[in-house]
Amino acid sequence: MKLKSSISVVVTVLFLTACKSDKQIEQMTTANDESLFPKGDKLTNGYFTGEAFLKPLLPRDANNDFAIGSVTFGAGARTNWHTHPKGQVLIVTEGKGWYQEKGMSAQAITKGDVINIPKNIEHWHGASAANKMSHIAITNYKGDENAVWLTPVTDEEYAVANKQ
Repeated sequence: MKLKSSISVVVTVLFLTACKSDKQIEQMTTANDESLFPKGDKLTNGYFTGEAFLKPLLPRDANNDFAIGSVTFGAGARTNWHTHPKGQVLIVTEGKGWYQEKGMSAQAITKGDVINIPKNIEHWHGASAANKMSHIAITNYKGDENAVWLTPVTDEEYAVANKQ
């Protein structure tokens, strides 16, 4: 009797899943997925537009001349333009967003993308207008400096990226 009941449940779940659209299934899956790392603390340092959060993962120490953190951007959130005196690596862990170097077109970034940012290249990164995005940032130090923060990305610059 227990086997017949289990089979009935499996058949019902398969039937209901088959009746759902791909978008409904994606929404169910996304709602049940947990982020790789906790969201962390809201960034209030003035270097971000919109809601962005940082979860430090590994501070600079005697063994490593870099810091690692997970950054979560709410939809529409982004960094200011900035540079890194010894470069940075981004590993996108969820969502959809943008990476743009000054004078170049913005590049769409999604889960699994790895962006190797050379030293002193002016750039910004963040979520798309409609999606949140999280990435792991590995940021190298030169002396005591790991970032040089510049001006905010304008709404016009951001809108151009989101039209691509």
